[in-house]
Amino acid sequence: MSQSPNTLLLNYQPPWQWQQFHTHFALRALAGVENLQPHSYARSVQLDGQYGWFRVQPLADQHALQLHYNHSLHPCLPALTARVRKMFDLDCQPQQISAHFAADAQLGPLVARNPGLRLPTAFDPFEQAVRAIVGQQVTVKAAVTITGRLVTRLGEPLQFADAPEIQRLFPTPAAIAAANLGGIGMPGKRVQTLQHFAAQVASGDLHLSLQDGYTAFVEQLCGLPGIGPWTAEYIALRAFGEVDAFPASDLGLLKAPLWGPEGIDAKQLKARAEAWRPWRAYAAAHLWHNYSEG
Repeated sequence: MSQSPNTLLLNYQPPWQWQQFHTHFALRALAGVENLQPHSYARSVQLDGQYGWFRVQPLADQHALQLHYNHSLHPCLPALTARVRKMFDLDCQPQQISAHFAADAQLGPLVARNPGLRLPTAFDPFEQAVRAIVGQQVTVKAAVTITGRLVTRLGEPLQFADAPEIQRLFPTPAAIAAANLGGIGMPGKRVQTLQHFAAQVASGDLHLSLQDGYTAFVEQLCGLPGIGPWTAEYIALRAFGEVDAFPASDLGLLKAPLWGPEGIDAKQLKARAEAWRPWRAYAAAHLWHNYSEG
């Protein structure tokens, strides 16, 4: 499986579309932390006490992504590989997903049209949670701008001769919890929500993991001030690739052209989504794709 020093091949079951991931990151990439090119994605990494960078490239002639990483990450290679596989949803069984939705009158045709759609997931759960909180009630573009300010103010600087475009780590929970975030571009209430959340993670009172189950995790997040069901479900989906997470009040899901010009309301969608368990997150991926096309 190994190709050359610090390079691995990560196999997947086709179909899988690089274009889906490229589009996803093109809207969200953080300058200095991430670098997106037409045929590659790179980012900074802090993992098991090590920091460095990795780059992935799709291979035209194989059902695999090429992973290249800098030598400092060698001690945590199993963890790195697992995270990258999750990030690009390489362990998905697309035939199983397609079969699950095939009989659904509305979703079946969407899935049949794009059987390679996957769940793009964040490399780091804390980073994704910060993005979700910052992104409450603002556009993706506005959220990226504000998160970029957090990175510039609080992200540790990096320097790599072989990856000069990777210049910062994403800020730590402790750094965000303790910072003066005046003038960052968020309402005071949301700043409080973000800093309380970061402090809970920094102190160890909140563990960002699904080891007690997805439902318990969502309930725990919803118990924090300023975090409601949309944020909690979105974090479960985008931070962990939880396959049944479903942020039913998400505007893109409610306004997907599939529902007609009037859309659908969150209560109706939540009820409708019961039939899609245990793969509701894939239903969301197809509805978001439908929304972006429409």
